[in-house]
Amino acid sequence: MTRPAPFSRRQFLGTATAGLALPALPRLARAQSSAALQLSWQHSVQFAGSYIAQDRGFWSEQDLEVTLLPGGPNAPVEPPVVSGTALIGISAADYTAAAVEQGAPFRILGVAMQKNPFVIASLPDNPVAQPADLMGKRIGMALANTPVLQALCTLNDVDIDRIEVVPTQYSAQPLLAGEVDCLLCWETDLPVAMAMQGIEAQTMLMADHGYALHSQTYIATLDSLANRRAELVALLRGELRGWEAYRQDTAAAAALTLQMYPDAGLDLPTQELQAERQVPLMFSESTDEHGFGWWSDAAVEDNIATLALLGRTVTPDLWDRSILEEVHGS
Repeated sequence: MTRPAPFSRRQFLGTATAGLALPALPRLARAQSSAALQLSWQHSVQFAGSYIAQDRGFWSEQDLEVTLLPGGPNAPVEPPVVSGTALIGISAADYTAAAVEQGAPFRILGVAMQKNPFVIASLPDNPVAQPADLMGKRIGMALANTPVLQALCTLNDVDIDRIEVVPTQYSAQPLLAGEVDCLLCWETDLPVAMAMQGIEAQTMLMADHGYALHSQTYIATLDSLANRRAELVALLRGELRGWEAYRQDTAAAAALTLQMYPDAGLDLPTQELQAERQVPLMFSESTDEHGFGWWSDAAVEDNIATLALLGRTVTPDLWDRSILEEVHGS
């Protein structure tokens, strides 16, 4: 809280001219900075905390105008952040590690998803409840995710050669048609799509079995940390307020998503369920204690170990908590 001056120049002039009819002077508007936040995918409730921050003026209150840039298969996160087109990008630890290996000057400033959203989804009559259950099963997945499956198997002493990998499109249909026994997917999409059809899949969250990999992370460059620090603090402060509001009312967050992006091809019931299922991934005992986006040193160690299994070598200084400390300390 800022202490007022004992008797300011403005107070003095106001006292000295009491009773005089003076013309009203125009208020000087404070200059706003502008910044862009690069999302990791197309608009959906996955980013509803950002929509709330924009809709409720959490950024404009801090004299920051934020543009939300949608991502997608042809819109990677890292290039606009490197170029300065976006101040912050929403990425994941494995993508950031790969970019850093190629010379990108990134730091992870916050972690939105405390638990990685990858799951093994199966049907109740043929469930995969633990990694050992994968042996003898047919798993539908993109071949590009083979290192992810291999890491899970290594962490849990499962012989990957006893799992039949079936290349599939990212759809629940192969599981529903009996072409595979399970799917490698995100907790918040294909299982939600099945639930909307009245089919409750069983999901085994890989994070509960050693697969520690930070997802939906906030990244920025070393140059921004050095030269645009105030804007980083303002953007993340508004972002964190948005996600706390999201947590309080996920239904309202879903409704706002459709209101702001009516042409995104979204339907409200799906977005509402997605919003609900995202909450336990994004909030934890650590965030309850320290604030949204926080991570522990132990979590960094676990991430480094998982990244090593994915063929990525990083050091703890990839994670920089100084912006979060400023945000939550104020």
